[in-house]
Amino acid sequence: MGIYVNPGNQAFNRICGSNYVDKSGLIGLFNRRIGGDECLVCISRPRRFGKSYAAKMLTAYYDCSCDSHFLFDDKTIAKDATYEEYINKYDVINLDITGFISECKRELGSLETVPSKIVQAVKDEILLLDPDAPNDRSLEECMIHCVEQHGGRQFIFIIDEWDAMIRETSNNPDAQEAYLNLLRGWFKNNNFTPKAVAAAYMTGILPIKKDGTQSAISEFDEYSMLAPLEYAKYVGFTETEVVECCDGREVSLEDIKEWYDGYGFPNVGALYNPYSVMKAIKSGKCGSYWRKTSAANPLKDYIKMDFDGLQEKIIRLIADEEIAVDVDSFQNDFESFGNADDVITLLIHLGYLTYAEENKSVRIPNEEVRTEFKQLLSQKCMNKGWIRLIERSENLINAVVSGECDTVASILEEIRDEQYAPQFYNNEQALRAIIKYAFVSLYDQYTKIEEMPSGKGIADVVFIPSPLSKLPAMVVELKWNKTSGGALEQIHDRNYIASLKNYEDNIVLVGINYDEKTGKHSCQIETM
Repeated sequence: MGIYVNPGNQAFNRICGSNYVDKSGLIGLFNRRIGGDECLVCISRPRRFGKSYAAKMLTAYYDCSCDSHFLFDDKTIAKDATYEEYINKYDVINLDITGFISECKRELGSLETVPSKIVQAVKDEILLLDPDAPNDRSLEECMIHCVEQHGGRQFIFIIDEWDAMIRETSNNPDAQEAYLNLLRGWFKNNNFTPKAVAAAYMTGILPIKKDGTQSAISEFDEYSMLAPLEYAKYVGFTETEVVECCDGREVSLEDIKEWYDGYGFPNVGALYNPYSVMKAIKSGKCGSYWRKTSAANPLKDYIKMDFDGLQEKIIRLIADEEIAVDVDSFQNDFESFGNADDVITLLIHLGYLTYAEENKSVRIPNEEVRTEFKQLLSQKCMNKGWIRLIERSENLINAVVSGECDTVASILEEIRDEQYAPQFYNNEQALRAIIKYAFVSLYDQYTKIEEMPSGKGIADVVFIPSPLSKLPAMVVELKWNKTSGGALEQIHDRNYIASLKNYEDNIVLVGINYDEKTGKHSCQIETM
């Protein structure tokens, strides 16, 4: 067994020795592509979402230098009709591109030499596998010779962190091109691929870099955080898997759901950040584990790029809005940003945002990621306009608590006219949006619940203070072309405060109305 060619199954064996969640159904999907026209697959997902686990699992399954039945006989794949047909039947080339990059950096060499290092490392091990292969020929020719010598047994490529070179060479287009040419040489070569390659599985954070509007290696079928399709259930943990993980543990499903859910896709349902779920289960408490890794480091740098009103959109996201985004122009790299949507699309791939393909919109997925966004509001990376919004929001809260109705109405109008300005401010939903936006400074002191069932109806917005907050609970009722007094009456008539018994000595009721004829907001406040 080698390091890169047929490395064996020890790596996956170590994973199975811990609290492994069975994701071997992925193998069955990939088996159906082997040897066909769609045998090249690139699956991208954020850091700490199990990419390397999947690569090690596939390597252990296909590697012909070992017997991996003891690892898979009790897994989901064992029930698949293709299980015995493909297990341990191929020579596997397993590459983690970050290892070659680290080697070049240790040697203080140029990253342009990474492709040649990859070729030489693989070729050296091919020659050990097939000593009769012509040493003076190219790697591709040596691999074809090896296939012929071993009765037609082909290679399966499994490439982890495939996009590390794209990320690390953002200012070196020559290095990027040299690396992409290496991949093209393997997978766009009609004289090599059909003869030597049974299939290829690449995984990384980003989809394949674009060459103009098309993929630079168009032969690959790509599955990303924008549209993982049949691979969606392997992006993270499903709710069924999380329920099993939580069984008998100190953390509850409800807490896990609030902190780590949010990446759901059609036909799959809720999906959870796997790294953080396991950390929470092990420690016995939920918290922001993912943001303590390198996965969360770049956010501030991207938000500083206030392209095309990007920071306004970030504030809206923090205020729990869903915003529309065009994901098509993103070039799948870390430097070719042309507008705010390109940066937002990158944040989807990085796991900071979740994308709803049906309405082409994004939102912050869960509390863990929200905590990272919240940190931005107190940092200098935000422009002066949005710092002013935070100040106005804080003034608004103070006015609500002090019962200053006219001040509340005045601040709402300032925020709408100068900073929010929705394109269509023409119904109660638009009013609800500006309320979320205007109350954004409450991000760390309240839990906000929209359309909260309570009493004899559903309250528009309820703010429940955190245990450490000294602020009151707030019930906000909204009206359009009616009266703020009528909003307060509805709170009482329908007993919206019924679910706030724990705060009955410290509740503020807020009625807000917008009159289209006058273009003015009005407000009435009652303290209980």
